[in-house]
Parts: sequence; C-alpha cells; structure tokens
Amino acid sequence: MTNKYCTALTFNVRRHTPELIAPATSTPREVKPLSDIDDQAGLQHLIPTIHFHRRNPNMGNKDPASVIRDALAKVLVFYYPLAGRIKEGHGKKLMVDCTGEGVLFIEAEADVTLEEFGKTLHPPFPCTEKLLCDVPGSGGIIGSPLVQIQVTRLLCGGFIFTARIYHTMCDGTGAVQFLMALGEMAQGALEPSVLPVWQRELLNARDPPRVTFPHPEYDDVVDMEDNVMAIGEMADTSFFFGPAEMSALRRLVPKNLKTCTTFEVLTACLWRCRTIALQPDPEHDVRLMFFVNVRGMFDPPIPVGYYGNCIVIPCVVSKAKDLCNKPFSHALELVMEGKSRVTKEYVRSTMDLMVVKGRPSFKTSSTYIVSNLTRVGFNKVNFGWGEPLYAGLPNDDEDLPGVYSSYMPSTNDNGEFGIVARIALPISTMEKFVNELNIMLK
Repeated sequence: MTNKYCTALTFNVRRHTPELIAPATSTPREVKPLSDIDDQAGLQHLIPTIHFHRRNPNMGNKDPASVIRDALAKVLVFYYPLAGRIKEGHGKKLMVDCTGEGVLFIEAEADVTLEEFGKTLHPPFPCTEKLLCDVPGSGGIIGSPLVQIQVTRLLCGGFIFTARIYHTMCDGTGAVQFLMALGEMAQGALEPSVLPVWQRELLNARDPPRVTFPHPEYDDVVDMEDNVMAIGEMADTSFFFGPAEMSALRRLVPKNLKTCTTFEVLTACLWRCRTIALQPDPEHDVRLMFFVNVRGMFDPPIPVGYYGNCIVIPCVVSKAKDLCNKPFSHALELVMEGKSRVTKEYVRSTMDLMVVKGRPSFKTSSTYIVSNLTRVGFNKVNFGWGEPLYAGLPNDDEDLPGVYSSYMPSTNDNGEFGIVARIALPISTMEKFVNELNIMLK
C-alpha cells in the first residue's frame, strides 16, 4: 500500500475570459423533464473531474484548448440539453429548458510541467481551485450553465482538462459518455459513436407510487460525527491497492463469503478502519452508502446511450462497537447484503419515495459514502493526445469533508495496476486510520 498526502507544489494559472460555447448549429427549443432519480436534492451539485495529458509530438502545433472548444460546439448539437438551463416546476420537479445558451469554457496557461506533479499522479492535487472552471455567479443549479470546462496548457506541452458537470444531468457513466463523445469530435468524428438517449421518463415513479422497501439512506438521523470531522485540519489522502494489498485483504475473508467482489472487500475494510479511527460512541449507529449502477436491471434494458442518472444509493447500518470489535466478516456481510438488496423493485421503490417524500436528499450524518469509478472510463477519454496519465476526481468534497471516498483505476510507481482510494479525515485521525489499515494488510 502506498499513500500520498497533498504535495507542497504551487504554481500560477493565467485564465482567459470565460466564454459560453453554444451548439454549432440550431437545436430544438423545448422543455425536457428530468427523471425522478435525477432531480433528488442530493444530486443537485457539480461533480468535478481532472484529466492530465502529456505532450504528443504527433499533434504538431495543435492547441488543445482550440481543438476542444471547437469540438464542444459540435458535440452539443447532439447533447443539446446540456447547453440549456434547469428550471423548477410544480412539486420541486426539475426540468431542462433547452435554450441553447451554452456551456462555460475557460482557456488557461500554467507555469508548471507535468513532471512537477510527481512520478505517479494520484489525488489529491495541488491548486485545483485554479484548474477548475469556477466563474462567480455560475453556482446554484437553477439557471446556471450545466457543464463548466477549463483547458490549461502546461510549460511541457501537455495540458490539464477539467470538467464540472451537474450530477442532476448525468451519473458517472453518463458523464463519461459525454466526454468520450467530446473526445471523438475533437479527433474529427462527424457524430458520436454512441448517440445520446434522453428518455428520462423510463425512471419515473409509478402512479400511484408504492414504496415497498425501507430506505434508511433518506431517513433523518442524529449526527454524532460532525463534531469529530470539524476538529482541526483535514488530511486528504489517496491509498493504492494493488494485487499484493487485495491478496492480503482476501486472506481475512471466511470461506462462506469467498464470492465477494474486490469492491465489497475494499469497502468493508475502509469502512471498518475509518470507524475505528474516528472512535464514535460504541452504541451509536454508523452508516455506509455506495452508488450502484442499475442500467442492467431493467427488462427491457435501459437503452444504450442513456446518460441520465441510473443509480441508487443503498445504506447499511451497524452499531459502532460491532463494526470495530467483531471480525472483518461482519462489515463484509453488511456490504454484500446492501448490494444484493438492489433489485428492479428496489429501484422502483426509490423512485416512488422521491415523489412521496418531496425529492429528499440522502442523509450524510454519521455516514461514509463510496463511489466506485474504477470501470466507468474517465481514464479512456482521448482528445487526440492519447489517453490521460490520470483521470478522475481531483480531491475531497469541500462541502462535506471526510464523507466521500472515490475509487479510481491507476498504477503505482512500479507500474502495477490497481485501485486508488481517496480518503479524507482529520489529521489527528488519519494516523489511527493508517495504523488500522496496516494491521489488516499484514
């Protein structure tokens, strides 16, 4: 296991004037309602991604900012709802007004090289606030640009691409589908290889709605952890789990749970170590939630090209004392049970709950939330300069520090392929977390 704390690297970024990039040709002017999964309160925020690209001699003197800007106008002809603006209707129902106003784009230069970021690129990254497009007045989902992109040229001839996309419009799979299409247009394609599908009505509540499952993810809970997270400075760190680390964790798995996946083993491990490090009240409930892609659960299946949210967020609960003191199998069984709970009926029940409860946000108190992006494909997005050296989420969520972890595919300094898990905890707690993790990996 290797881990990385944020480096002390600093650099300057010169941003050009922000632009609105509209679709290259006229697009339908219409209002398109979002699904009952899309418009829940917990998804009404921007998801940032960062992509590091090295210089490619085969691209000659082509300017990545110009190439991507031109491709953006072309791809928005197909993804024209992303060039619109969200408005709110009756009962907090969100819809996209397809105005064609465009998406935010910033061209920039930084006085830094890729090499200065280190041999292996793992989050968190320094100075991300300078690399992410963040224009005053562009916050808040109603009436704001739904996609915000910055392309920053580097001294070495490489560049950093960042995108911030409202989660309400698409999940990780949908965001990658859009970015892959942008990359294809940047390389000269006349249309995306996967054409976008809207059809948000496929994920709407039944009439009348029927909530058939308990959904603790949306239940109000008493928070016992915020005071812990608020104490002192946070350490935002990434840990690499390669073949050796996963083999060590699998040795802790009892025979009756050997069918567990890599995600289940790793998530159970991190939830347990994190809880031990935070030292909550032993009698207090602690919660784990994780995003599950449900595209394959429907019959007929969700169409290829659907880029809306097709996810649910099951929640499992344990007494803190049980998670900390019982064998590792306790945590693992809970994770496996939570994942197996997700069926087509569970997804339908979630949609119906949205309508019955007024589109609530999932609750984050005393909760650890994991997003598995290892197979989503951010690392495959290619604008013509080749696949990125690293692509994924840049750092911890400032609004909810220490709550989210994300898993991304990556390599370590030895070139071994594995998973990078990003974790943030108070500095005073991080040392305990690392100690617990080392004990499990022995």
